[in-house]
Amino acid sequence: MTRVLQDFTTKVPIWKPHVMPVDLDHATPAQLDALQVTPSNRKISDYVLVLAHDAETLKHRSPLFNGIMYNRGGMSRAEREIGAVGASLVNRCIYCAAVHAERYAQLSKDETSIGKIFADGVDAELAPRLSAILQFAVKLSQCRPAADGEDLARLKDCGLGDEEILDLVLSASLFGWANRLMHTLGEPVAE
Repeated sequence: MTRVLQDFTTKVPIWKPHVMPVDLDHATPAQLDALQVTPSNRKISDYVLVLAHDAETLKHRSPLFNGIMYNRGGMSRAEREIGAVGASLVNRCIYCAAVHAERYAQLSKDETSIGKIFADGVDAELAPRLSAILQFAVKLSQCRPAADGEDLARLKDCGLGDEEILDLVLSASLFGWANRLMHTLGEPVAE
C-alpha cells in the first residue's frame, strides 16, 4: 500500500491520480490538440493527462499557465516559483510545494531558503525581498485574502515594480486553482 504524504518535502513525490490519465495512444484529436500546448521540454505529467479528459479547458489552461509562469517580463522565474510555493503552503498541496520549491532552488541556486520556509513557514528568516514575496503570496492565498496595502508597500519597498507585483498575484492565484485541482484529482505518495 502506498503512503500518502502529509508533510512538506524538498523531494518531489509521486502524484497518484484518482482518475485514469488519458492514454496518448487512445487520445481523441481534441485531447491531442490540447496537449500540444504543454511545455515542450518536459514529459507530459499524469496531472496534465488527467486534465486532458476536459480537452477544451486544458487547451485554455496550458497557455494561461505558461504565460504566467514562463513569461520573460516582470518578476523573475525563481520569484514566481516562490509565489506558487506560498499558495501551496496555505492550501497544503504537498506535491505542488515540492515541485515549485525544487524549481526555485534550480533557478535561484538557493537551496537554503526553501528548507527554512518548510521548517518555519512565513516566519522563516529570509532575505527581505524573498520574505515579502512569500508573505504576500501566503496572505493572498488565505480564505479570505489577507494581503493589504501594507503588504503592497512592503513589496514596493523591497524593489518590486507594478509588473512584478502583478506576476506575483497571478502566480499565487494560479496555484490557488492548481492546488485545488491536485487535491481533488489525486494525492502525493511516497515511492
